[in-house]
Amino acid sequence: MSDQAEVRQIWRTADAVCFDVDSTVIMEEGLDELANYCGVGDRVAQLTKEAMGNGMSFREALTLRLDLFKPSLQIVQKFVQEHPPQLTPGVKEVISLLQKRGTAVYLVSGGFFRIIEPIAQLVGVPVENIFANKLLFNEHGEYEMFDKDQPTSASGGKARVVQLLKDTHGYKRVVVIGDGLTDAEACPPAEAFIGFGGNVRRQSVQDKAKWFVTSFTELAEPLQS
Repeated sequence: MSDQAEVRQIWRTADAVCFDVDSTVIMEEGLDELANYCGVGDRVAQLTKEAMGNGMSFREALTLRLDLFKPSLQIVQKFVQEHPPQLTPGVKEVISLLQKRGTAVYLVSGGFFRIIEPIAQLVGVPVENIFANKLLFNEHGEYEMFDKDQPTSASGGKARVVQLLKDTHGYKRVVVIGDGLTDAEACPPAEAFIGFGGNVRRQSVQDKAKWFVTSFTELAEPLQS
């Protein structure tokens, strides 16, 4: 059996699937869009590029970017109201197919819970199946920091979430799908990683993925047979 055939087999029989959100379930990057909304998109994008080039940890990079514009609770709420999620074509159908087969579906993201919650509602994923970062505000609604107790706030966080799910629910066949290296690094403990390049194609991710797809149609087909 080829590497891709093996991953496809695990995909068809998975008891849990963890989807990345930014550039996977949705077509954009939530933090970038929030920064654009706050008028600092270019500065945050440049900081992101510098952080990646300097080998900065995920938590350090997230701290720097959020400290640059400190989004208030009111701003985040307005952003969510005025910026409906742009779902990647076909993702809702794939999630529905998985759930009909009895597969548990999770959204695991380095993004923010308040932005991801309406996405989960759109694709039919229970709120309790979201693992994401949480923004913390003071009594006046001003940004203070993010919750560092969330596993997704640190490098290697997605792997910790997968292990937590396996330990808690006894899952034996977990698949992670995403466009980034943080997704690829969650396998192991996940049994399979599927690289997604439908919105952004990263060569480093394609190199690590035994199965790399560019549309959700490719993922729906094996579930329909």
